[in-house]
Amino acid sequence: MSTPRFLKLPPGVRRTAVATSRGSFAALEALPGSGVPERRPALLVPGFTGSKEDFLGVLQTLAASGRRVVSIDMRGQYESSGPDDESAYTRAALGEDLIALLDALGPEPVHLAAHSFGGLVSQEAVLVDLVPPASLTLMSSGPSAVGGQAAGKAQALRDAIPQLGMPAIWEIALEPDYSKRGLEPEIVEFIKARTLGNSETGLVCMAKEILTAPDRVDDLAKHCADTGLRTLVIYGEDDDVWEPSAQASMAERLNAAKVVIPGAAHSPAWDAPETTAMALTSFWNKCENPAR
Repeated sequence: MSTPRFLKLPPGVRRTAVATSRGSFAALEALPGSGVPERRPALLVPGFTGSKEDFLGVLQTLAASGRRVVSIDMRGQYESSGPDDESAYTRAALGEDLIALLDALGPEPVHLAAHSFGGLVSQEAVLVDLVPPASLTLMSSGPSAVGGQAAGKAQALRDAIPQLGMPAIWEIALEPDYSKRGLEPEIVEFIKARTLGNSETGLVCMAKEILTAPDRVDDLAKHCADTGLRTLVIYGEDDDVWEPSAQASMAERLNAAKVVIPGAAHSPAWDAPETTAMALTSFWNKCENPAR
């Protein structure tokens, strides 16, 4: 894959693809400076309307701790192709994709960290228990379906796509909004490419999934207790998708570690990359060296 002219990758980060039993997934990969990983690998999963680039700010720092770090586009997102088959975009089906990715990135257990809707998908993957991860991190993700303004936005997108299509939605609504924010032109160009690169079927189906996801935290808590899987709940103090209080409650129900990122909203890896990377690295290192 070639790097788009409007998107610069940090040193040590490259575009690649991960081949799995369920197809190929577009990815960004970062390796330690020596090129030889000494710790367990990590898989980073984006949320609804997101992509692998959401983790650009943390990849280099995470890899510097001695591990291979891979962020991916889920099926139908940006540069990962996806079919016009709605069944391919359920949380369960996307969870099967994550299982295949965990297997492909092995043979060592892989740390799984998933953002927003990706967190709901990762719960499905973990509960199947086919390829146990080294740890699970739920980043700015909630116990169940979104509500409030986040639900309104997902519903609006779900309903508008079949009527208008994403090119028209970009031109009528999204581009003017991004232009008002004063973003750099190359960032707007990237967002446009990502927006139009998404599978429209995938977007509609993922919107339905994030609006209807049931609460499976108790099932996950039992699984973690039974298997010893260590879990981290991390979120920005100003998260506006799932209430911080709901995420704190989820951490308690999971008996999970919890980190609140100061000055961050729904995307701590973007809003506070160094703080987020340090929190992830610390958690992963403790999982690998529990006696310390």
